[in-house]
Amino acid sequence: MKIPSFIRGNLLLKMTSLNAVVVSIRLLISAVVQRLLYDYVGAVGLYKIGQLRSLSQLLMSISSLGTFSGLVKYVAEYRSDKAQLQKLFSTTLVFTIFGVLGSCITLLVFSDRISDYLFASNEFSYIIKLTAVIIPFIAVQRVFNGVINGLSEYKKFAKIDLVSYLLTVSLTLLFLFQYNLDGVLIAISITPIIQVLVLLFFFFRVLRDYIIFKDIKLKSPMAKSLFAFTVMSFVSSILLPLVEIDIRSMLEERMSGRDAGVWTNMTFISKNYMVFSGSLFTLYVLPKFAGIYSANNFKKEVFNIYKTILPLFAAGMILVYLFRHLIIELLYPGLTEMAPLFKWQLVGDFIRLASLVLLNQFLAKKLVRSFIFSELFSLALFYVLAQLLVAPYGVEGIVIAHFIRYVLYFFVVSFLVFRYFKKQRK
Repeated sequence: MKIPSFIRGNLLLKMTSLNAVVVSIRLLISAVVQRLLYDYVGAVGLYKIGQLRSLSQLLMSISSLGTFSGLVKYVAEYRSDKAQLQKLFSTTLVFTIFGVLGSCITLLVFSDRISDYLFASNEFSYIIKLTAVIIPFIAVQRVFNGVINGLSEYKKFAKIDLVSYLLTVSLTLLFLFQYNLDGVLIAISITPIIQVLVLLFFFFRVLRDYIIFKDIKLKSPMAKSLFAFTVMSFVSSILLPLVEIDIRSMLEERMSGRDAGVWTNMTFISKNYMVFSGSLFTLYVLPKFAGIYSANNFKKEVFNIYKTILPLFAAGMILVYLFRHLIIELLYPGLTEMAPLFKWQLVGDFIRLASLVLLNQFLAKKLVRSFIFSELFSLALFYVLAQLLVAPYGVEGIVIAHFIRYVLYFFVVSFLVFRYFKKQRK
């Protein structure tokens, strides 16, 4: 089937349409998997799965010392400068070695405490130790993904993403049927091995063109440049999973494991449709903003992005809201208390999407202070509001906090972005 000419002529639309196909397939499969998980392990089991996934998300940043966004930015800028790329990859190797060693040692030494913090029991300390052994694969996968995104290889990225997902889902279901909850936790822990193997299978030739492995040295000539992204990553990619883990633990302690599971299920649905936007940011928005220096060109590009993806996103969210009862019945039968959460989560996520488009300017221009301030403001506001609103509103209070957080966050990010251009003019 021929691609319509208006899509062929617009790179963002081409990425969006391809991404929509991949995400749609993932959503369909994910719905089936989530229903099976709910049937086998229940809401409490899903809460524990959510805790381990948050830990994995945390380790993606720690194990590579937050170099992902820096890799995307500098690979996009230096893709034709082999000498600068070698400096970049040598520095990334040094950062990754420190990140991997620190993460592995921490998880192995404190496995009992971490298990108790995540699952209110140290019976899963073996999962923490297994995850520690897998950390090098987590780091390698994150680094190579940064290269793919920096090169804007969206077709290869879509293929890698889909094949990795299908294989990891198969592994998860196999282990679920064999070993129940423990099997799912083991499957999540070893997923990075599959992701690295798939990535190398599809992308090794391209990597070899840009990374001259024999010339990589244990030196860090770009340490100062990448360290700025390490700091920014710490705030966004490390503190966020910690906040989510703490909120789940708070719900389990102050209400019940079922309530913690209800919020976990809501965030799971949210993260599945937000995947649609995530890859667009790193494959298109961040590399594009890295090459824009005037306020007028920036406004034009933001308008182009908004008019392309916001209507599509809004339409999808309206469908999710209209069919929320069917979604609950299909995925989590009996969890009818989830229905009131949808409106707050969906509107909050829509505003979040608009905010994150602008936020990429902080990464593209390495505006460390603006990024840190906006992220700390967002996380602190969410954490405080969640603690305050859970008593009068229960689990719904958490998603109300999510909505309020992103309304205020949008205004803060908008102000900081346009203040940057005002300073540039002066």
